[in-house]
Amino acid sequence: MKIAYVLNTYPQPSHSFIRREVQALERRGFSVLRLAMRRSDAQLVDPLDLGEAERTEYILDQGGLRLLTGLAAAFFKSPGQTFAALRIALRAGRLSEVGRLRHVIYLAEAACIADRCHQDGVQHIHAHFGTNAAMVARLVRALGGPGYSFTTHGPEEFDAPRALSLGDKLDNAAFAVGVSQFGRSQLSRWAAFTTWPRLKVVHCGIEPSAFSDPEPLPTGPLRLVSIGRFVEQKGQMVLVNAMAQLRDSPVHLTLVGDGDMRGDLEQAIAAHGLQDKITLTGWLPETGVRAELAAAHALVMPSFAEGLPMVVMEAMAAARPVIATYIAGMPELVQPGITGWLVPAGDTDTLARAIKDMAATPHEDLARMGQAGRLRVLMRHDVDVEAGKLAGFIEGAVSGT
Repeated sequence: MKIAYVLNTYPQPSHSFIRREVQALERRGFSVLRLAMRRSDAQLVDPLDLGEAERTEYILDQGGLRLLTGLAAAFFKSPGQTFAALRIALRAGRLSEVGRLRHVIYLAEAACIADRCHQDGVQHIHAHFGTNAAMVARLVRALGGPGYSFTTHGPEEFDAPRALSLGDKLDNAAFAVGVSQFGRSQLSRWAAFTTWPRLKVVHCGIEPSAFSDPEPLPTGPLRLVSIGRFVEQKGQMVLVNAMAQLRDSPVHLTLVGDGDMRGDLEQAIAAHGLQDKITLTGWLPETGVRAELAAAHALVMPSFAEGLPMVVMEAMAAARPVIATYIAGMPELVQPGITGWLVPAGDTDTLARAIKDMAATPHEDLARMGQAGRLRVLMRHDVDVEAGKLAGFIEGAVSGT
């Protein structure tokens, strides 16, 4: 089966789960055309990401004239469908923060993609994130292109569902996916009741072979790692403040990632005198992330808003217990007292107590929690199993069953 993945920016260092899903579908015999609007602004260092970039076609690389020519050709070929698609784009643009002109650009991108899909015999489109990629897929369908589906992750889609015309995208999709049951529930808020049966759960997947022989927990004082973009929703500032309460405890934290908030974090670390207790690594490739997990006793995820973070799955697959916040899909994976700790988001004192409790937990109990987490995530998040679910939904959509 020939399908297309429509994406805004691909590949991205923080979106390796899309790459794994695409490659798992290819292992099942799918032919996947990768269509991204633009190249990543981030420097790609992971060889796997570099390989994906070479296999991806970038729509905006064609230039504005080619996009306008493609849109004009769509009007000439099928004026009724194209005007209907334009009305959809303008209506969505009126509601959105980016405006109508941006949605006309989405329509031009959609015309290009519809033509490309026709040339290549694409039978179905799948998009990731319910933002502009899903809108382009929606417009491709309105132009007479193949049916579409999309995966939502959160929290962006759930923060601004009206501005994203999320309900319209859901109601016109062949099916839509949440990465957790919580995510599916949020889609149900904006979809028509008749759409609910087409709302599915497909977990983001990990490759068990990449974690086939996890390193044992290190000995010595507690070492924590937190991995993610340095943005407000990830809550790293709360974690720094919690570490300030543990200044006299032999606990070390490594922050892996980068982003707009890095300067603020560095200032807070200096203000609290925590330079010897907190290390910032910057972005690391997958091998570097796994090395940091192997060197740590546990992962800390202090987020305010999430979908279901891949890094939590990877830490559990590496047999590391997790301290996470009680939000979104986290409780579906992290079990208090069994695989880790759950704390209220934004609660510095409770987070500090959880870290202190972990530091006082015997090494063998932490190892047992890590193994319990490993079994749970391998059971729920094998990428080939999850891609099999997605493949079944796509095949059903194409066949009409």
